[in-house]
Amino acid sequence: MNRFSKELLAVLALLCAGWCGDVFAAEQPNIVLLFVDDLGWTDVGFRNDKFETPHIDQLAAESLSFEQCYIASPTCSPSRATLVTGLHPARMKFVRHIPNDAQNGFDKFGRTNKEFNLWDTDPAKFPCPNWLKLEYTTYAEALSAYDYYSLFVGKWHLGHEAYHPIEQGFDRQIGTTNAGHPKSYLPPFFKNSDVLGDEKGGYLTDRLTDETVDFIRKYDGDQPFMISMWYYNVHRPPVGRDDLLQHFLSLGYSKTDAIYAAQIKAVDESVGRIRTAIDEKGIAKDTIVIFLSDQGSWYANPPFRGTKRIDTLCEGGARVPLIVHWPGVTKPNSKNHSIVQSTDLFPTFVQMAGGNPTRHENLDGVSLVPTIHNNSTLDRGKPIFGYRAYQDLYASVRDGDWKLLAYRSGRLDLFNIAVDSSEANDLSDLETERVDALRSKLAQWEIEMGVDQYSGVQ
Repeated sequence: MNRFSKELLAVLALLCAGWCGDVFAAEQPNIVLLFVDDLGWTDVGFRNDKFETPHIDQLAAESLSFEQCYIASPTCSPSRATLVTGLHPARMKFVRHIPNDAQNGFDKFGRTNKEFNLWDTDPAKFPCPNWLKLEYTTYAEALSAYDYYSLFVGKWHLGHEAYHPIEQGFDRQIGTTNAGHPKSYLPPFFKNSDVLGDEKGGYLTDRLTDETVDFIRKYDGDQPFMISMWYYNVHRPPVGRDDLLQHFLSLGYSKTDAIYAAQIKAVDESVGRIRTAIDEKGIAKDTIVIFLSDQGSWYANPPFRGTKRIDTLCEGGARVPLIVHWPGVTKPNSKNHSIVQSTDLFPTFVQMAGGNPTRHENLDGVSLVPTIHNNSTLDRGKPIFGYRAYQDLYASVRDGDWKLLAYRSGRLDLFNIAVDSSEANDLSDLETERVDALRSKLAQWEIEMGVDQYSGVQ
């Protein structure tokens, strides 16, 4: 296809989007997605002065913060699968991370021919995929219809080479391996991989940021771009850059706390450098910046209950930061208390690009564009559902202020999150009718998703 034909198709697509009632802008914005691994909701300076995050704090101060954003399945691979497809992990049966180990049939390079894995302690014995199927439409593929160039940087954890970003609609990938986490944040970064193998003395987050900044500075395409910066940090292993580690140790932090604070500060520096590159390129007014985490922290996240390891569908594991900076649209220091979910990002990206999200089948989220424009309360008309396949606690239902936790053993707990965000006061014995109503909604949703055979509530 020649360049004229490609541009004509992009124009026609945008015009059609306008005819179909989409938000239409004369200029398509660039989109920069900063997706952090294992960063808890309170693991940022503007919520917890234990952490030094001046650049993230500044971003929040200039932006709209969604205060109640949830990951549909708070664990590495499912959170990524949902972000990139807009489909709930339960719909894709992608309800556990890809293990990448010999016990599950992977070789030393993180490759396998086995389509599914099982988890020994999973009471449901739910088979989970070892890669994201190519048949799913990713947001990179969706945005390509509107002539976007898509760069992917960092952690993928959605399958080995045949399923990497460049096979899933992204134009270029940097720093992507088959691993779910690095060997170290100091070189050599990865086991049995030559990715970034030329690095001699740097820090992984800095190297990925260097590559991203270099792309921004040199980009001269006529088309808008989307950068997906999916950080390996702050996932373990606990390795901080030495100067940052020494900084926090000098302040009296324990070694564990100092390492974690140093990892977070490295991400914060990266955010600052990327935003500076956007400013210096002269494209700040044309660039949306979105900051998001994939799940809660390895560590406790008070006042919330739960982490990425324990009670993960509780607020500490499932609620994450979501900050949106859209020049000319969002207002500084804005907060939105709507209940939103990671399923909403795919349709949001499509509408930001000038597209019509309703053309994509089976999306489990809604576009946040109208909510962002007006900073209005989102009424999605139905609950959001959390789902995993590891332990007895496997599902959650959030409907307004109320949240039901469901266990495969049949146990049901009920909390009023508006007054009990720490989920300390189970009201299931007092609110039996509400429990029954939410259980019924969960049961119907499981049938819709095709996972009712693994249910604890059917």
